[in-house]
Amino acid sequence: MRKKILNLTYIAIGAALMTICAWITIPIGPVPFTMQTFAVLTVAGIFGWKRAVLSVLVYMALGAIGAPVFSGFGSGIGVLAGVTGGYIVGFVLTAWTVGWAADRSRRTLPLALSMVAGIFLCYVFGTIWYLWIYTRSTGAVGMLSVLSVCVFPYILPDLLKAVLALFLTKRLRKYIK
Repeated sequence: MRKKILNLTYIAIGAALMTICAWITIPIGPVPFTMQTFAVLTVAGIFGWKRAVLSVLVYMALGAIGAPVFSGFGSGIGVLAGVTGGYIVGFVLTAWTVGWAADRSRRTLPLALSMVAGIFLCYVFGTIWYLWIYTRSTGAVGMLSVLSVCVFPYILPDLLKAVLALFLTKRLRKYIK
């Protein structure tokens, strides 16, 4: 019973951190700059894949039912089904990738590589989603155009977020059971 309560608490903390980090937004185009990636990486690095994936799913469910948890205090199925929804769904892949590595190793290099891989998977899923939704509503657009809007401006900031998440993970992980 105690372990279930602890797990639920960690999952709720993870979803809350993602919400707070989503509210830290700089609107620089169709895909806003947020700290969500940092939150997903940190939650997965500290809590492992099961808790992290469940935290992302709780976060998405809260947003889907109308809680203003997404960037710009957005909410609703429309956000998840919109052009940037694929990046939010991609957080599940990121959480699983980083959490899986965190569950198997306490070493820095595997965790750092998993964070980069997790960001990459989120980019791939989110960009394909963006391209599909955008093309359906406005017509064909080139992949390079989509990458220049959705990925290239975020690579360096996301790598910096990964460094910060790695640092916090290494510092806080020892306190989590």
